[in-house]
Amino acid sequence: MAKKQISRSGAEKLRKELEELITVRRPEMAQKLKEARSQGDLSENAEYDEAKNEQAIMEAQIAEIQATLNNSEIVDDDAISVDEVGLGSIIKLKNYSNGKIETLQIVSSNEANFAEHKISDESPIGAGAMKKKVGDSFMIEAPIGELQFEILEISK
Repeated sequence: MAKKQISRSGAEKLRKELEELITVRRPEMAQKLKEARSQGDLSENAEYDEAKNEQAIMEAQIAEIQATLNNSEIVDDDAISVDEVGLGSIIKLKNYSNGKIETLQIVSSNEANFAEHKISDESPIGAGAMKKKVGDSFMIEAPIGELQFEILEISK
């Protein structure tokens, strides 16, 4: 399996989240299960069932974060190019369909947050912009039809 690229800050954020889940949430969940178990018959104990479900969800989150970190290659901020769009690049785009100019950062899927103008390298716009240079145009398929963009600027 090919390693997925992730920024140093994204990897650090995942490590902190993992640490929180393991050192704080797991013990809290163990205590919650212990209290629910002490309430008697487990076959009719809704609190116990709910706590077990929460525990399963939390353990799945832990496993997913660990798998992401184990299968990721960290891209150092110094390696970000201003000549070509790549992971970590901040790009200024012109959307030809509406004339708007937007500034977006290309990040890994774990870090994507459109409210912060961070889009995934796997999103249609992110994937379309990868490896492009200033002045290059690209098209993407969207539910509303084809959209054309032009790379106006690349920075870190």
